[in-house]
Amino acid sequence: MCAPASLPSKKSCAWCVRRKTMPAFEYEALDFGGKTKKGVLSADSQRQARQELRRMHLTPVRLSAPRSEQKAGAFGSQKTPRVKPGQLVMITRQLAALLGAGTPLEEALNAVAVQAEAGPARTRLIAVRERVMEGWRFADALAEDEKSFPALYRAVIAAGETSGDLAGVLDRLAAMLEKNRAIRNKAIASLIYPAALMAIAGGVVTALMVFVVPKIIEQFNTFDAELPFLTKIVVGLSNWTVSYGFFALLALAIAGVAFWQAMKQPSFKLAVDRYILKLPVIGRLARAIDGARFARTLATLFSGGAPLLDSLIGSQRTISNSYIRSRLDRTVSMVGEGTSLAAALKRADVLPPMLTHMVAAGERAGALSELLDKGAAQLEEEFDTASTVALRLLEPAIIVAMGGAVLVIVLSILLPILRINTLAVG
Repeated sequence: MCAPASLPSKKSCAWCVRRKTMPAFEYEALDFGGKTKKGVLSADSQRQARQELRRMHLTPVRLSAPRSEQKAGAFGSQKTPRVKPGQLVMITRQLAALLGAGTPLEEALNAVAVQAEAGPARTRLIAVRERVMEGWRFADALAEDEKSFPALYRAVIAAGETSGDLAGVLDRLAAMLEKNRAIRNKAIASLIYPAALMAIAGGVVTALMVFVVPKIIEQFNTFDAELPFLTKIVVGLSNWTVSYGFFALLALAIAGVAFWQAMKQPSFKLAVDRYILKLPVIGRLARAIDGARFARTLATLFSGGAPLLDSLIGSQRTISNSYIRSRLDRTVSMVGEGTSLAAALKRADVLPPMLTHMVAAGERAGALSELLDKGAAQLEEEFDTASTVALRLLEPAIIVAMGGAVLVIVLSILLPILRINTLAVG
């Protein structure tokens, strides 16, 4: 039998070549005690798979069709759905628990695949398990499906394989994925209510300007009276909305699509991201969330056994702001030249100063990973606090703006009515 290797060699032994061509079967069988057993095994045909189960003293109950076609579609097919982020977190957490309990990687992948629901996650885990059984490294097996397992995810696992603490690295990786996903979900959930409130407010004001104001103003025109200045302004806005509102919405939609396409250009995105960092509240929040993501990823990679320079490069990829990411290019170069990480980050001057101080303290104390985790936790707490306050202020601001717009429309209608009543009394 050939020895395991990081990547399969072209001069693989005959067993490995045959092993690659054997499809995988999912089975459900009964043991002597009547208990149901589930798992995955490799065989040339269903008949051979059933014979293998009987040799294992199991009675086959269900045996799936060969997974060869699904395996071919699992990696590289654009139509095959990728593993969802939530499923990836769960898979990582389960693998960490099983490996931490001493389960071999192949058996751990088999157990997680059996427990997963039928779909992309199970298909990919079965394919990864087959590669691992062929002698591939775990990270290299995951690399065949780059959409489901991002480069950063694979880099962390590769560091864990190198350090020999794959279970611990997977546990930290799962924690990092959970925190990043929690922050993202919280930000999205926090924006749902203000966005819905703005949409309702805009719809109410537009309906008043398009349907209510013109009908009422028609009644005033029969009196041939001079309208108040406020009423003239509202009538003018109403007429403009009726005549050009659709074209304004169309132009806004075109501008949005053009902006979205322009953001795909690196130079334009760099300029926009740099401007975002200068905004009073939004810029601070952007620095905090990118700093937290950077610090937590760097701590995960570095504590997993990856070299500092490689960890720094991997952490740089997680930053969403292109300006911060470009400034950190110089940081990577300085660290590669021997400069301390704290000095290089201070020279970049794009991440929160608190994080730089934490890095400096960690380098002095020899506890860089621990202090990076603490720095990330503080930045996440700062982001949560600032975003909560900002959103709580935004909601009443939208309500006040909507109330003010409705008040102006009502006053523009009431003022002519009061003037007509005064003229009638006189």
